[in-house]
Amino acid sequence: MRWLVTGAGGMLGHDMVEELRARGEPVTGLDHGALDVTSPDAVDRALAAYHPDVVVNCAAYTAVDDAEKDERRALRVNGDGPGLLAHTCTTYEARLIHVSTDYVFAGDARTPYAENHPTDPRTAYGRTKLAGERAVLDELPAASAIVRTAWLYGVHGRSFVRTMIELEASRDTVDVVDDQRGQPTWSADVAALIADLGPRVGRDTSGIVHATDSGEATWYDLAREVFRLLGADPDRVRPVTSEAFPRPAPRPAYSVLAQSRRQRLGLARARDWRTALHEALPRIRKETLRETP
Repeated sequence: MRWLVTGAGGMLGHDMVEELRARGEPVTGLDHGALDVTSPDAVDRALAAYHPDVVVNCAAYTAVDDAEKDERRALRVNGDGPGLLAHTCTTYEARLIHVSTDYVFAGDARTPYAENHPTDPRTAYGRTKLAGERAVLDELPAASAIVRTAWLYGVHGRSFVRTMIELEASRDTVDVVDDQRGQPTWSADVAALIADLGPRVGRDTSGIVHATDSGEATWYDLAREVFRLLGADPDRVRPVTSEAFPRPAPRPAYSVLAQSRRQRLGLARARDWRTALHEALPRIRKETLRETP
């Protein structure tokens, strides 16, 4: 199979290319400079040049707060771009896996969100990501999959985990929000699931799949675990409420995604977030130290 990964310069896109190469799959990764997913001509040229069997769209406008001030710009990338990719995939008979987010939900539930739970985004970012989901499913219903994930961290790019590594080295104490609950997820685990899913899209699988690591935590819980794995005192992390860090875009209080469809499809079971973090942290710390002046 030939794969094309958009947004390959980002955290998940980078891991996606690495995962596919490790499996011996022919893959081309294009970052924003190489492919603007909002340009019809650029998208057509890319698919004509590489003739992918599967396109994985990791390109996204992820500046959640900035989207509140410029929703139209976010919509071009998160909504129009995926629709354009899906439309062009029909011309070249390619399948499409589009990466989405927990922000399509209201974030006020008390039990995990199933794939078919009603969407109700409360932010501009969430609205634009939902528009992208709908555009893909409308344009390419039988040959596409939506992979929703949340609370991503990875070796490449900025993340909460990397920030905690930096703050542990520079501050005596750190205040971290303890009233937002979700699933810390290593981007490499999402890349592995997408690689497993790709050959099945358009054959026996389409629609929405949730992809996170398992278990639940608050940001405070995650920060304490990072400190513990670094050999630091977790009590240096202090719990605070969301009111301590006001943002233009409200953060979901509850972002736990159910994994029921993943299980029904026979895809690999999600591993516990602590297990994943234990494996990922040395690599993230090494990369963080390498990039520190």
